[in-house]
Amino acid sequence: MTAAPAGAAPAQRRLAPRTMLSYGFGAVAYGVKDNGFGTFLLLFYNQVLGLPAATVGLVIMIALVADAVVDISIGFLSDRTRSRWGRRHPWMYGSAVPIAVGWLLIWNPPALSEPLTLLWLFVTAVIVRSAVSAYEVPSQALTAELTSDYDERTRITAYRYLFGWAGGLAMLLAAYTIFLPTDASHPKGLLERAGYTQMAWVAALVMLIAILTSAIGTHPEIRRLPKSPANGTLGASLGELGATLRNRGFIMLMGAGLMVYTNQGISFALSNYLYTYVWQFQKLAFVLLIFALFAGATLAFIMAPRIGRRLGKPRAAAGAMVGAVLLLTLPYWLRLAGWFPAPGDARMLPVLLSIFVLNNACSVSSMILGASMMADVVEDSEARTGRRSEGVFFAGGFFIQKCTSGFGIALAGLILAIANFPAAARPGQVPLAAVDRLTIVFILAYTLFGLTGAFLYSRFPFGRTEHNARLAGLAAAEREGAPHAP
Repeated sequence: MTAAPAGAAPAQRRLAPRTMLSYGFGAVAYGVKDNGFGTFLLLFYNQVLGLPAATVGLVIMIALVADAVVDISIGFLSDRTRSRWGRRHPWMYGSAVPIAVGWLLIWNPPALSEPLTLLWLFVTAVIVRSAVSAYEVPSQALTAELTSDYDERTRITAYRYLFGWAGGLAMLLAAYTIFLPTDASHPKGLLERAGYTQMAWVAALVMLIAILTSAIGTHPEIRRLPKSPANGTLGASLGELGATLRNRGFIMLMGAGLMVYTNQGISFALSNYLYTYVWQFQKLAFVLLIFALFAGATLAFIMAPRIGRRLGKPRAAAGAMVGAVLLLTLPYWLRLAGWFPAPGDARMLPVLLSIFVLNNACSVSSMILGASMMADVVEDSEARTGRRSEGVFFAGGFFIQKCTSGFGIALAGLILAIANFPAAARPGQVPLAAVDRLTIVFILAYTLFGLTGAFLYSRFPFGRTEHNARLAGLAAAEREGAPHAP
């Protein structure tokens, strides 16, 4: 196997199963982190520690300012890293321990005053998300480097999302059944602080193993990957970065991703409130919910590559997002109209979970296709600028993903405040007016963000034909030794 020349586009190839599985397995770490942040962090600091929901959401959102700088810096630096382990793997290996340590810190704050506890949340959130970026940005950049095949990139991304959802939902299942169950021995259920400490230790270990397994499993691919460009002056580098980030396809995906992932953040952050206070789930319902969500993610793993191949990625992503909006909001609208089975009705759970399966399939499919389009932007930018900037593009995309635990949680806290939802509330004892207000504001926000994201996906500027033509042009220029087109 010969080393890839600097700046060369990767071959259009199908990955070996071992490479595909080890690469995808690394996403378990992000799945665990994302479910922890998105599903439990607001609940933990609000309902367990007693901090105001809107303030917690605001602190987490403010931490996004640091994320924006960190993510782009990591992407830019990893594009230019030179080592015997290539551009990406030094970052992947180096991130494993900091992620585990940061995760333990954020779930184990010492006894502090309210302002200092909020400061602890801010600092540890920055640590965790910066360490996750040091793994995820270089790892996601590999999607564009392992192959340039239009459809294979969707398949690679589908594996990442499947493993990410599997890891996150497995930890969610453990939370509901082992660490934070609601039963006679654990009367506080999701409000049991000791359970969060135990869960943090297990999650930290799982993330450590997932990252190292993925880095080791993809290590043999290093010689195939494009190499770092020559380093220039700082001024020239910043100028190149600005030109790279002005790519129209990248801007369109950033906008769509901001809408879609903020939507997911709202949904995740409010999920325990909706399941507990609107649908009044018991322990069995939470367990069945995990399997329903994983069934949806598995369906997306099968569905996304097929609809992307048939319709093209932009149309398929837009259509999937519209489907997600219609499906998720449907039971809430029907409940408000009095046409949906009420909690305690034997029909409610199977009908609701069936809808959740289809909603999750559509939602995850749109994200898979969006991430696959981000990989295609790399060659579009290369044709225009002469540079491959996988790290920068995926850093931008990953920053948008982290809005799940930034804007999403902040908006969820705002929604709870608008609904005047009580703290330390007991299921079945919350005033119906508060539950209805929470429901209405949630579905209106979800619809607005979701449909805007679908529109922006539909405006992505190129598809398969343009991508393949661009690859042919880049290959011809490489053979002739000619510079890329401006």
